Amino acid sequence: MERNPREESIAVIGSGVAGLITAYTLIRDGFTEVDILTRDAQVGGIWAKDRIYPGLFLNNVHGEYRLSPLKMPPPVSGGDRLGGDDMNQYFEAFASKFLSGKIQFNLDVHNIRRPASGEGWLLDVTNLVTGVQETREYARLVLCTGGSSNPRIPQALSPETAAAAGFKGLVFHTVDFARKLDELLAHAAAAESGPETPSVVVIGGGKSAQDVCAYLANEGKKVTLVCHNLDPFTAGPKPLPDFIRRSRLLSLFSPHIHLRTALERFLHTTWLGKKIVDFTWHGLAESSFKAMNIPEGSPLRNTVSAFWHVRVSDEGVPRPNGFHPLAVAGKIEVLSPAHATGFSEDGTSIVLDDGRTLPASVLVLATGYTSSWPSLFEETTINELGLRPHLAQPNPEYQWDYTTLSDAPPLHPDAEKWSSSLYRGLVPAQNIARRDFAVNGACISPNNGYTLEVASHWISSHFLRDKMRIPQTPEDALKETERAAAWLKRRYPEVPTALNASLTGYLAFWSWPQHADDLLEDMRLPVMRGGGNGLTWPFQVVDLKEIEHLKEERDAKRSKSQI
Repeated sequence: MERNPREESIAVIGSGVAGLITAYTLIRDGFTEVDILTRDAQVGGIWAKDRIYPGLFLNNVHGEYRLSPLKMPPPVSGGDRLGGDDMNQYFEAFASKFLSGKIQFNLDVHNIRRPASGEGWLLDVTNLVTGVQETREYARLVLCTGGSSNPRIPQALSPETAAAAGFKGLVFHTVDFARKLDELLAHAAAAESGPETPSVVVIGGGKSAQDVCAYLANEGKKVTLVCHNLDPFTAGPKPLPDFIRRSRLLSLFSPHIHLRTALERFLHTTWLGKKIVDFTWHGLAESSFKAMNIPEGSPLRNTVSAFWHVRVSDEGVPRPNGFHPLAVAGKIEVLSPAHATGFSEDGTSIVLDDGRTLPASVLVLATGYTSSWPSLFEETTINELGLRPHLAQPNPEYQWDYTTLSDAPPLHPDAEKWSSSLYRGLVPAQNIARRDFAVNGACISPNNGYTLEVASHWISSHFLRDKMRIPQTPEDALKETERAAAWLKRRYPEVPTALNASLTGYLAFWSWPQHADDLLEDMRLPVMRGGGNGLTWPFQVVDLKEIEHLKEERDAKRSKSQI
C-alpha cells in the first residue's frame, strides 16, 4: 500500500520568508513532520537581525511584503515605508505564532544526496555552536535558501587582491555592512575634507550600493559611487493612489509568456498598443527623474531601462535623506559610466578603466550574489537534479511576435549561453515526476508575500500528488522549461538569469500577477482574483484576501476529484 505522503518527513532549508510560508502551508495541509533547518541564529533570512543595517528600507509600500495569515503592524518609522527592523519583527512574530518548535537554528546543511535506495534524501548537518555532526534522512526536501547571502566578489577587487597589492584600506562586501559598520565609520573621512582626501568608494549601482552611500552621506562621510549604470527607479511628488500603486496596472504594460486578455493582446501585439506601452514607460522614467529634480546630463540618469530589467527601486515620495536627493545636492559623488579595475601600486587608490585613480580609505563591494546551492549538494546530486545552468538549446519554434519586444536590447552573452531548467522556478524538470523536491524563493517578484504564498500551495499540492496541470514526465517538463528560458531571453535579454539560479530561477517581476495566475492554473484554481470587468481589472487593488483560503479551495478540489 502506498504510504500517505502526509506521514513522510520534510526538511525545509532556510528560515526566510520563503521557508516560513512554505513550512506553514505544509503543516496546515497535514504534513506531520516538517523541520525548518537554518544556518542563522534567528529567522528572517535577509531580514535576520544580524543582516539588517541602519537606513535599510524596502521598495514596497506597507502591506506588500506580508503573508495572509498575519497582519502587519504600521511601520515603526511612520509613513508607509517598511524598514529592516519592521521586517525582522514581523517574521519573528510569524515564526513565534505559527512555527514554534519547528525551527532548528545554527545548522549548516551540506552534502545533500540520495541514499543507496534512491528514495528520499540524506543531509549532512553540522551544529555551528556545538560542532556536533550528524546525517539525517528526509523523504522530501524544499530549498528556501535564496540567492542573497553568498557574495559575488570580482577577483580584481577582492580582499585577497587588495592585500597582495598593499592596499591600506578596508575591503568588504555589502553582505557584511552591518557587521563592519563601526570599523567602516572609523576609516571614513568627513565629507568636508579636501579633494585629495581618501573617500569611501562603493562599487555597484543597485539598491544596496545606494543604501550604503546614503547612510554614509547622512553620517557626514565622504563617499563615491562607481558603477557602469544605476538601477532605474519610480518616484512621484505625492503618494500614488492604491488603484495605481497596489493594482495590476503595471503588469498590464508588461508582456507575459502568454496574453490572457484582449487588453493585453491589444497593447503588446498592435502598432498602437506599442506606442501606448512605450509612452507609459518613458513617461514613468521621466516623471521619476523630475520628481527627484535630477538635471539633464546628470550621471544619475545613466540607468538601465525599467521595462527591460528586474532591478527597479520604488522611491515613492522623495526623501531629503535618500540617495538621489543627496547625490543631486553633491553629498554623494557618482561616477557613471565607470568601471573599477584594481588597486594602485602605492596602496592608496582604486584604479578605473579610463586611467583615473580614486583615493580610497574603504572599498565597499555591492557586486551582487552567487547561488547558495553549490555548497549544499554533493556534486553528482546537483547535476542529476538539474539545478546547475545548462547550455541553452535555441528552438525556432519559440517565437513571440509582440510589437513591444521588437526593439529589444542586445542579448547578454551569459543569457545567450545558459538556461535554467526549473519548471515555474519551483521544480527541476528532471525531478518533476518524483514529487519529493521543490524550491521556493527562486523567482524574482516585487510582491514576494503574494507570489511566495501561492508557490507554497503549489509545492504542497505537488507533494500531495494532487491532480495538477503540469508536465507528467521529465521530458515534457524540460520542453516547458526550455520554452520558458527562451521567453526570458526574449523578455529580459540583458539579465543573465542562470548566473544565480537560486534567486533567478524565473523572472516574474512586472508580470508577477500573471505568473501567480500560472501557478493557480496549475492547481486548477480560479485566476485574476481581483475582480473587475474587461477594462477595469487592471485597477483592482491586489489584496492577500484573494489567496487566504487557497487551502480550502484545494481541499475542495481534492475531495471532488476523489468522488
